[in-house]
Amino acid sequence: METVGANGLEGVEVARTALSDVDGERGRLVIAGHDVEALAGRVSFEDTCLMLWDGADPSPEARDRLRTALGAARVRAFEAIPSLGRALETKDAMDALRAAVAQLTAPADESEGRVLVTAGTAVFVAAWCRLHAGKPPLRPDAASPHAADYLRMATGSGEHAAALESYLVTVSEHGMNASTFAARVVASTGSDLVSAVVAAIGALKGPLHGGAPGLVLEMLDAVGDPARAAAWLEAELGAGRRIMGMGHRIYRVRDPRAAVLEKAVESLERRSAPSSRLRLARAVEKSAEELLAKRHPERALRANVEFYTAVLLEAVGLPREAFTATFAVGRVAGWSAHVAEHRRVGRLIRPSSRYVGPRPM
Repeated sequence: METVGANGLEGVEVARTALSDVDGERGRLVIAGHDVEALAGRVSFEDTCLMLWDGADPSPEARDRLRTALGAARVRAFEAIPSLGRALETKDAMDALRAAVAQLTAPADESEGRVLVTAGTAVFVAAWCRLHAGKPPLRPDAASPHAADYLRMATGSGEHAAALESYLVTVSEHGMNASTFAARVVASTGSDLVSAVVAAIGALKGPLHGGAPGLVLEMLDAVGDPARAAAWLEAELGAGRRIMGMGHRIYRVRDPRAAVLEKAVESLERRSAPSSRLRLARAVEKSAEELLAKRHPERALRANVEFYTAVLLEAVGLPREAFTATFAVGRVAGWSAHVAEHRRVGRLIRPSSRYVGPRPM
């Protein structure tokens, strides 16, 4: 019997893009013409936005203009919070983000719209973090860099902003994933940028796409000690449960973003008080890789972006319930770029389907 949509469009080219290239066989991610390793920790989030939105390496003047524009837009988004009703009081961070972004009004000028949704996403997730912790939202600092201000608004401290900025740059764009495709489909209908981003947020919420990085921390909590890693993982696999943070739909080798984020955590630990978390994570990854290779030699199951996302976001002080929403704080740059790119194509995305149901007699 045939399965409807069995291939999930895998291998079907739906767009030509200059925004990123994901090479799953070699474990390489190119964003706006640069290897992700050359961007993370070296350029600002504002720079990354400009490269994605304008298609060129930014000038200092362009960077300053965007930083100013994002700062002003964060203030406007913050001032709109009272008009959001109870949207940000929702228990789930992604539900709150989707509801809040949906209440933005898309400007006619989409370059202004990109700034608006990028700023609003950060402000709304940060406000949710504060409300979730029983504290009032913090007003943005319009003069602050975007990543630093997001972290300060969310946690009360911007001390580890460099590590968070590496994360936001790393996850800013990643090919034709489910949320990006959702955004492009909505854009292809002629709908506005805010609607496209809301659709993308809805897609990212799904555990098969946005995942659940917080579950990686639950796994590390359960393992507790590097010496227990192999035995704990053996028991999980024996019970038929999957190992969180291992395996990716595209990558057949280690996710390059995992390596970037691992280095960011290592750098963070060197600058501040060392913890045992990174050592534990590395032990769990090593044991998981070895056990999965024995059980599934036909499949390449290596660490994905979620694995070290969890360790990094915990280290900078963000609550695990906000990890997927923080992913959106970075990925909104890529979604906005894809909407603009599809506007230039101007063609409705309308795939076909094959009917396999019963026929009338």
